[in-house]
Amino acid sequence: MKYNRASGIILHPSSLPGPDGIGDLGPEAFRWVDFLSETGCGLWQVLPLGPTGYGDSPYQCFSAFAGNPYLVSSVLLMEMGLLSRIDLADRPQFPIEKVDYSEVIQWKIKLLDRAYAKFQKSTRSGIRDAFEAFQQTQKDWLEDFALFMAIKEDNGGGSWEHWPENLRSRDAETLELFRQEHAQAIQNHTFRQFLFYQQWETLHKYANQKGIRIIGDVPIFVAYDSADVWSHPELFFINKKGLPTVIAGVPPDYFSATGQLWGNPLYRWSDHKKTGYSWWIKRMKSAFQLFDFIRLDHFRGFVAYWEVRYGKLTAEIGRWVPGPAANLFDAIQNKLGDLPIIAEDLGVITPDVVALRDKYGLPGMKIFQFAFTNDPKDPFLPHNYPGHCVAYTGTHDNDTARGWYESAPEKERDFCRRYIARSGQDISWDMIRVVWSSVAIMALAPMQDLLNLGNEARMNFPSRASGNWFWRMTPNALTPQLLARVKEVNYLYGRSSN
Repeated sequence: MKYNRASGIILHPSSLPGPDGIGDLGPEAFRWVDFLSETGCGLWQVLPLGPTGYGDSPYQCFSAFAGNPYLVSSVLLMEMGLLSRIDLADRPQFPIEKVDYSEVIQWKIKLLDRAYAKFQKSTRSGIRDAFEAFQQTQKDWLEDFALFMAIKEDNGGGSWEHWPENLRSRDAETLELFRQEHAQAIQNHTFRQFLFYQQWETLHKYANQKGIRIIGDVPIFVAYDSADVWSHPELFFINKKGLPTVIAGVPPDYFSATGQLWGNPLYRWSDHKKTGYSWWIKRMKSAFQLFDFIRLDHFRGFVAYWEVRYGKLTAEIGRWVPGPAANLFDAIQNKLGDLPIIAEDLGVITPDVVALRDKYGLPGMKIFQFAFTNDPKDPFLPHNYPGHCVAYTGTHDNDTARGWYESAPEKERDFCRRYIARSGQDISWDMIRVVWSSVAIMALAPMQDLLNLGNEARMNFPSRASGNWFWRMTPNALTPQLLARVKEVNYLYGRSSN
């Protein structure tokens, strides 16, 4: 896989401005792509795009294949003739600097239901033909997902562990009866996916035409409350009652003294191997169609993962269990060819993790914020970077650059100032310049760092279950001054795509 020297910005679509309380795939997303193109940035990195569940986390989705319907643009639905101005007349007053998920979800569902009602009455053959074609091409996951969501809706939105037994265990007669009685609800969820995929595909194509490649994000694990686990329990450590026996996490680390207890069910890798890893091949094929590159989250978990017994309150007590390693990646490569993957190789990295990453020529990640706890030999300092890596000021899991600097121990702040030979008065851009000037083949920063925002704009606290993911960029953020500054740093350090 050929990698060109480039730069980019991390910004999830939910963080874009927009009229409906959450960023979406409409005009502001196209304006964002134009901004990237004009600055010479060639990369746009997003978080997972799946339908969010508990805690609104894009890393805990109802499906590894589906899109988030809350990102569907009402403006584009109007252009399709699926909404009118009257449909938007009761829009609530939303805050512009954050996503109020409880209000947004109610509003977006109302809009999507109105769009579906108009679609049902529509006589336009074009949209109906496109919808039919979508259902056929995505059939592998779409039918189970739409059924899962309709059952969830019928059961008050509760996790599938609380559904009636016959629905939990996927009794064939019960499911068939449900399909007949709830055909409209199932098709509604199917239609929402059609709208998401259609809007994303259009935006992705536009980005590529503008010279922007999109870096997606694929979490190693899936949520317990997902169509994936419910429809394929045999692929996970799930008992006869439908509950996990062991769950995922990481031991105590930089982010948390008690480790991180993610709660995701763990894979029965031996059963995946028997199928030739077909579920994983389908998952990666889908991701490669949505994105140009993939950041594969928790890459070290493919070599060995931290297993915690279900019911434990923290991740402190667990064990390392071998993962599928090269068996899985060989199977994916044999079916799909080149692997345009960035390995998220942070945390406890052992030689076998490095060997797996290097076997497939995957660039790893370097986080500049991590560089100041040790000495000049620290691998996160740019003078120690290998060229084949992706460097970041920080990621969605870190504080903003300014937030980090303002709260870091004075010893780290002093080391940082000495290293960058600056006073720290403009720390966000000081860090951006150092990362951009490095030999790393790709250099990225969260949008919050380019805007010089503090802790209040942090996207995620990994040890906190709620109160994350709500930051939004204000409508006036993309100023000519900012454009010129980004364009200049791209030019100076040979990262411009123009």
